[in-house]
Order: sequence, then structure tokens, then C-alpha cells
Amino acid sequence: MATQARAITLPTLPEPLEACASQTALVVIDMQNGYLSPGGYLDLAGFDISGTPPVIERAAKVLQAARRAGLMVVHAQNGWSPSLAEAGPRRSPMWHKSNPLKYMRAHPGSQLLIRGTWDHAIVEALQPLPHEPVVHKPRYSAFAGTNLEMMLRAHGITTLVFVGVNTNVCVETAVRDAFHREFFAVMVADATLQAGPPSVYESSVFNIEKFFGWTASAADMVTFLDGLAMPGADTVASSS
Repeated sequence: MATQARAITLPTLPEPLEACASQTALVVIDMQNGYLSPGGYLDLAGFDISGTPPVIERAAKVLQAARRAGLMVVHAQNGWSPSLAEAGPRRSPMWHKSNPLKYMRAHPGSQLLIRGTWDHAIVEALQPLPHEPVVHKPRYSAFAGTNLEMMLRAHGITTLVFVGVNTNVCVETAVRDAFHREFFAVMVADATLQAGPPSVYESSVFNIEKFFGWTASAADMVTFLDGLAMPGADTVASSS
């Protein structure tokens, strides 16, 4: 379903953001078992994932509202092939800084964020619909080494709304890269979860609002998107 080609004003901070409905897309970042589920990568690595359930719920509500409004939806999924070819050898900085790669080296036989595994899979509540593209990304940014920018440009997208994990790593990195590629970027802040203490979440919100984009609450974004939805939009989006 195509969105109406009309001007909209998104309910964002530090000020409302003018956009066009037909040029706005939702990007769902890394809503995978490895980041959100007990026994997943972040949990095994010692990060606190106790805040996961409400974030999944809020992100799912934004996703459903975006579908009802007819927005383009793109899912980003972080990980590597079983050969780890995309991860790089010791001379790659990724080899040194990627926590799942370090964990797998320390625990032979473990498979974190490997395509085809439970850890890599997107959680049930955020499953892509058949027509929604999934961008497989081998680095923190959804733009690094992927076709995301090409796809967005082809669809005339200029404004991106982000939900997902982790606030201070993959989400903030995607927002920064979007800004540098001349996209207007909005992070739905409470539909993201940080890796680390609350202070890093607050830092990401500050950085985005002051330097790289805008933020919004899930409740405000859902209410706004539902105002864009046409009668029957939910049925059309779900059956596409």
C-alpha cells in the first residue's frame, strides 16, 4: 500500500520534524534473539537485558502502526555467515572489538549471530512480512557493506524512523550514518534498549537530539502513524 503524498509533521524532539508521508520509512534494527532473549549473545556476555520485554512491545506497536499507515518497512539483521568471512581476520578491527566474536573464540563451538541460528533470528513479535526487505549487515551500521542506501534512494525515501537495539551501538551508528548521507533520522527512543548502564542511553539521546537527528516516544509515534492510516490499511499491509 502506498502512503499518501502529503506533508506531515512528526512529533519529535527537540522540535517537530516536517516530512512527507510517502518519503518516510521505518527501519527496525537488530531485533534478534542474540540481543533480546535470555541465553542470547548479550545475556551470555554479561549485559543486562531485563529491560527487553517493554522495548519489544513498544517496537512492535510502532511496527504495526507503520504498516497500518503504509510506510515502507526495512529490517536490519546483524551477523555473519558460518564461515565468518565477513567478520575479518586478526588484522581487522572488528576481530578485536566485536564482543560476539571474542566470546566465540573463548567458547569454541558457540554460535552467536551466525545466520541460520536461533541467536541470529529476529524475535517473533517483530517478524518481517514477506514483502518487507531484510538487510543483512556485518557491521554495527545498517549502511556499512549493505544495499540499504540504494534501496531507500530507489523508493524516494528521505526520512527514517528507527527502532531497535542497541541504542548506543547499532541504532546510534545508523542514525549518524543516515545524517551523513543526507537522510532525516528519528530514533523512537523508548523503543530501543542500550547495551550498558542507563547513562549510555541518555548519552545517545543527547547526541541524536543535539547533533544527528530527532527523537520521539513510541506512544506519540503510534498515535501519529495511526492518524495517517487509511481505512483497511491494517488488512492491506498484513496481507501484502
